[in-house]
Amino acid sequence: MFSKFTSILQHAVEALAPSLPLQEDFVYHWKAITHYYIETSDDKAPVTDTNIPSHLEQMLDILIQEEGERESGETGPCMEYLLHHKILETLYTLGKADCPPGMKQQVLSFYTKLLGRIRQPLLPHINVHRPVQKLIRLCGEVLAAPTENEEIQFLCIVCAKLKQDPYLVNFFLENKVKRADTKEAVAEGDKDDPSAPDTGQNALGATSPTSSEEPAATPGNSVPNNNSNYNLVSSLLNLTKSPDGRIVVKACEGLMLLVSLPEPAATRCLTESTELCELLTSRLASFYQALPQSMDPLDIETVESVNWGLDVYNLKEDAAVFAGKRALISFLSWLDYCDQLIKEAQKSAAVALARAVRERFFMSIMEPQLMQTSEVGILTSTALLSRIIRQVSSEALLQETVYFILGEDTAPETSAGITQVPLRHRLIEHCDHLSDEISIMTLRMFEQLLQKPSQHILQSLVLRSLEERNYAEYKPQDEREPLENGQPHDSVDLEEDPLFSDLSPDNRLSSPDWLSCSPPQHSEHAKSDGKTEVHKIVNSFLCLVPDEAKSSYQVEGTGYDTYLRDAHRQFRDYCGVCQKWDWRGHPKPFEKCNLESPFFEGHFLKVLFDRMGRILDQPYDVNLQVTSVLSKLALLPHPHLHEYLLDPYINLAPGCRSLFAVIVRVVGDLMLRIHRIPDFTPKLLLVRKRLLGMEPEGLAIDHVTLLEGVIVLEEFCKELAAIAFVKFHASSSTSP
Repeated sequence: MFSKFTSILQHAVEALAPSLPLQEDFVYHWKAITHYYIETSDDKAPVTDTNIPSHLEQMLDILIQEEGERESGETGPCMEYLLHHKILETLYTLGKADCPPGMKQQVLSFYTKLLGRIRQPLLPHINVHRPVQKLIRLCGEVLAAPTENEEIQFLCIVCAKLKQDPYLVNFFLENKVKRADTKEAVAEGDKDDPSAPDTGQNALGATSPTSSEEPAATPGNSVPNNNSNYNLVSSLLNLTKSPDGRIVVKACEGLMLLVSLPEPAATRCLTESTELCELLTSRLASFYQALPQSMDPLDIETVESVNWGLDVYNLKEDAAVFAGKRALISFLSWLDYCDQLIKEAQKSAAVALARAVRERFFMSIMEPQLMQTSEVGILTSTALLSRIIRQVSSEALLQETVYFILGEDTAPETSAGITQVPLRHRLIEHCDHLSDEISIMTLRMFEQLLQKPSQHILQSLVLRSLEERNYAEYKPQDEREPLENGQPHDSVDLEEDPLFSDLSPDNRLSSPDWLSCSPPQHSEHAKSDGKTEVHKIVNSFLCLVPDEAKSSYQVEGTGYDTYLRDAHRQFRDYCGVCQKWDWRGHPKPFEKCNLESPFFEGHFLKVLFDRMGRILDQPYDVNLQVTSVLSKLALLPHPHLHEYLLDPYINLAPGCRSLFAVIVRVVGDLMLRIHRIPDFTPKLLLVRKRLLGMEPEGLAIDHVTLLEGVIVLEEFCKELAAIAFVKFHASSSTSP
């Protein structure tokens, strides 16, 4: 009470007294602080019971007023006094001793306000950045300390200043060897009388004049990274362990500012001499290991997206939704932070951080989960991997995630070499697992993967097997047989094949609007650029399923045109992603292809084609997922993939199959089985209406798996026809 009265009385006297020049006023307040330490005998009274906070506030106000009265960049006498008399050094010593109690908070607050409110650059001054560096070392020493809030504010203002002038970060890279040599001398300096300026000049100046006196603004002047301390990062890392969530978020923000600094020495020190990589990966691993062993894949897929630092939660509500929701949100939130940090980081730092995530989290923690034999464990870990793929957006982390799943090899696949990357092999095998749930989840994971902007995904899964076009049989011009009516005499026009003789008017693209972009008829069946006439391709897919196996024409809103809109939108999106990959517009000429090498479609396409061949005997949900993945591949604007998946007229090499050939086999099997099922067409229509929700579930229908498979097959053929049409239209409109 008495101290408060004294403070009020002092303010009244100062208000009534004639105003002194700013420098005299500044010196007066500083002398008042130093006199306190000379005159006081009670060093246990808290600082709030003294006039020190008031004097510090007055000094700060004077410095701000002085700067406002002068031209930009000009240093006034008060600031000169602060720098020359090493006031910040002295304040650091008082703060470190925390004398009187609470002084550390006052010093941190003074430093923070000084750096934040003074516009002129202060950090380049040796008598500023040296005490700032020392004060940084005091931050984060004790978890849940009463000064945590002031510590994080101070560290964040330093980070913000470094973001404005990145070269200043070199002042904060400290040589470990020289630091060890001077440690005792600095410690002795700290024990000096607190009323005397604690400069540290003698100790540091005697051992390391260059690193202390000269600005280390360039990588050449900076301290070698392998012997460097990056105390600013270390203090922030300590504060990320605080029990106070707000402190953790601010510390994470500070780290994000530091990783984005373009100074090479700081980047190397950050990744090689600090525990940042360890923090990211260990916390990611601990959050992952805290998840329940069994979770519903639907819960994992549908849990709301969480931005790091913004996950407000209620334990009771989360537990009521599903067990493990809080743990899942915590994991996804930290994953989002890692992703954003890597996205903001300089390229070399991003690569190092992402590689650490791959090695210390994906390979050591996730891979054993994905390779296990427990079906429940496989399902949960695959669903989590799919969610991770969906969430990752930084280029470096996506690349390491892809390398983890698929490996780094891009050489053509061989049937004997599909096990070279065990995880890739196992995941592709899971697409054809005995458990339909695991098959569906793994197919969804690959579908998610195919939508990411990474060329390596497509190269690894499909393109490397199609590079030489050895799926097609090629005959030189002089060996080709003469044409009959524009076709080789041994070829079969699909429209005259008995399988496709019953074309309904609804299925033919007879409208001139549909054909307006098609090329004029040529004497040769295939044009010189390798593209078969689009209307023949479209009709080939539309007519694959015989009329007695079709049901969509009896249900409104399920026509072929509905797929055109979706195909156009999706193809446009894919083109936007793929245009930077410099894919050729035309297939590689046969003359330049190695047609002698044996063709292997690749493990991924093999499993998809095998699944497609069993479409009449598989559950409806499996069929939907298989066709969804194949349609994503068909949409890709790569000429070889387009030819292999969407051209019914390519001459396949002996022993090779294409998507069209697989479907033709399925249709042949279907036609044999149709006649064994009584009332096939009415049952087919009823099943379609039930799937669309137009009919209530009633009595069980026999052969329902087959009927659902026929419906999926019909829809898939319409989708492929729409994709072929949209892709041809796009290529013809952009061609010169």
